[in-house]
Parts: sequence; C-alpha cells; structure tokens
Amino acid sequence: MKLRPQTGHFTGALAPAPIPFLGVFFRWGARRRAHLILFISVVFLFAGCGVQAPPQPPRVETPARIKDLRAIQIGRSFYLDFTLPVLATDGERLTKPLGIKIFRAITPPDQPFAPPSTDTAPWVTILSSELPHYLSNDRFRYPSPLSDQAFRQQQNSTFAFAVVAFTRGFRSHPHQSALSNIAQTRLIDVSEPVTNLTVNTTQTALKLSWTQPAQTLAGQSLSKVAAYRVYASRTGKPGSFRVLADTQSIQYNDPNFQFGQAYYFRVTTVSTMNSVQAESQPSQTLEITPKDTFPPAVPRRLTALYTAGAVDLLWNANTDSDLAGYNVYRKIEGGSYARVNKQLLSTPIFHDTSAAPGQIYQYAVTAVDLSGNESAKSQPVNVSTHLPGQS
Repeated sequence: MKLRPQTGHFTGALAPAPIPFLGVFFRWGARRRAHLILFISVVFLFAGCGVQAPPQPPRVETPARIKDLRAIQIGRSFYLDFTLPVLATDGERLTKPLGIKIFRAITPPDQPFAPPSTDTAPWVTILSSELPHYLSNDRFRYPSPLSDQAFRQQQNSTFAFAVVAFTRGFRSHPHQSALSNIAQTRLIDVSEPVTNLTVNTTQTALKLSWTQPAQTLAGQSLSKVAAYRVYASRTGKPGSFRVLADTQSIQYNDPNFQFGQAYYFRVTTVSTMNSVQAESQPSQTLEITPKDTFPPAVPRRLTALYTAGAVDLLWNANTDSDLAGYNVYRKIEGGSYARVNKQLLSTPIFHDTSAAPGQIYQYAVTAVDLSGNESAKSQPVNVSTHLPGQS
C-alpha cells in the first residue's frame, strides 16, 4: 500500500469505496439532517429491544372448592355453616367479588336419598353485596327457617345441602367452583325453648338452673331430653357464645369465673334420632356480673404473750386466694372491741406496744379480702399486762 500525501487517498486493497449519500446528506439543511439522525436512533433503539412476548390472557379466578359445609338444626331452622374460599384453583388469592349458590334436596322418610345437584337451578343465590350479612368470625352462616306447617309436614325428612362459590369474569361470565361436600341432616321435632333460666352466685361457682320444657314444637308431650347444652359468652354479642357443657340435669355449676366480670348464659335442649342431633331454640340470654360478698375464712389459733412492755400476737395464716390482710381487735374487761392496727396487716403477726400495763386485755383477729369483705372474729385470747408481783 502506498500513501499519496498530495491527495490524501488510499490505494490498494484498503481503499474505501466512494459513498455518494454523504454528499447528499451534507447538502441537506440542518433540520433535515437532525430528523434523519433521530429516525436512525429510534430504529436502532427498537432493534435493541428484541422481539416482544405475545400478550398474556387475563387470569381466570375460579374459586377453590368448599370442603367444610355443615348443616345444623336449631328449632325450626337449618343453619348452613362453612368457610368462604380465599384462594382460586390456581393457588393465588381471589381478587374478584365472591358469590354463593346454595343447592338443596329434600328426601321424604323411607325413600332413597337424593343428593343436591347443580343440574337444577340453585335454591338460593347470594351475591357479593349480601355476603357480609351472613359472616360471623370469618365463617359464613346462612339461616334457613321452616314455616310451622312445613316443619310439621316434613318431620323425619332428610335435608341435604351443597354450595358453589363463583366469581364473574369477562362480560360477567361466571366462574364456578366445584360442588362442595354434601351436608345432610334429618328434621327432628325438637322441644320448645328452655324457660326460667337463673344464675346464683356462690363463693366457688355460678349455679345455673332452669325449667324443663313441657312439649315439642309440633305439640307432642315431652317426657325427657337427650341433654341440655349450656352456652357462655363474655360479651353477649352474636357469634360469641361457646358451648360450656352438656348435662342431663336441669342445673349446672360453672366454677370458672371471676368476681366483677360480666358473663352471659343461654341453654338449649339437645334431641337425637339415629345419630342425628338437633337443638331447640336457645333460652333467653341471662347476664350476670357476680359480686364478691363472701368473707374469707376466720383466722385460727390466735396466741398472745406479754413481754418487754408489749403484747405479741401470732396466728395461722389464711389460705384464701383473694386475701388482702388482717385486722386486730382489743378490749378490756367489760368494754367493747376496738381495732388496734391502723392499716391492714400483711402477715399473721402483730406487736402491740400501745397496751397499758396493769390491764387484762382480750384480743381477736379478722381476715379481710380484696373486695373488702371481713370475716368474723377469731376465737379470742386473754392476756394480762400486770408486772410480776402485781395482782
């Protein structure tokens, strides 16, 4: 290769080919050149982004299947109870409003059981705007009352329920879950509600009692019930009552309570038929705030000794859980008791330096609890403050 300085051109294999476009480019005005440069930059920018992925289809939110449906008879009503689904079948959380379809089938006595099916129209459809009315403690609870006539006519029939959850997609197309588990129960002639519920407070328990119902809802005579079910709540709000106990007696003692706290009670009867269980409507709710009006135990084994110008008292310590302290009382012969200590004593010991010499005193001790209840006086003891040789 040879360089020709006079021309600045290369010769040989490396000499570039002429580019006629450059001459045209430089003859354009500044604005046209700027537009061209911008166009080329955009082309290179999109070329560097690669090929775009095809658009993804919208997510289909089909609710997961409900698996914990229960049907419970209380009085003339069935209550359907289950947990609302929060996930879709893809395992992700549901974001669309949820609705519920309820399917019901009734099989008369002595006929083959017929389960509910989605091949028929739903018995009840509950839209998303209505769901909050039936939610209690994160569970869905739907009441299905029967009229008095239907209750009498459909005795011993089998009621079966199933539910489907659904959302709505494009153009309100429903996306339904699979049919839930089937909950079935037999309609039982339960008793009328329990009456005359009362609660009495004792030092160790709240004693509940009530009157046995006389007949069933269908008007039949009632000789006995399978059990009574006692419910309790700390707030009395709907959905807050929990089963406290089942008993066959018309009385129940609840030892798990605290004075000064409110409690709410109600009682139902329990009826059974072929392993199927149903409850009556609950009794009226009874509210009670037990008050501690019970004094602690009387202190025992009080002893007294006069020495060094004072009377020392000693007694057995009380074991009451709500003990606040003790009081010491003193009197002279023919007088009346007066309290000696200014503040409650926390220990079963007292040093009485106010006892005058040459007297015969009688002492007694009481116990006081945290509610201010004071026990009766202990067995008194006498002590003489006479000096030796004094009569």
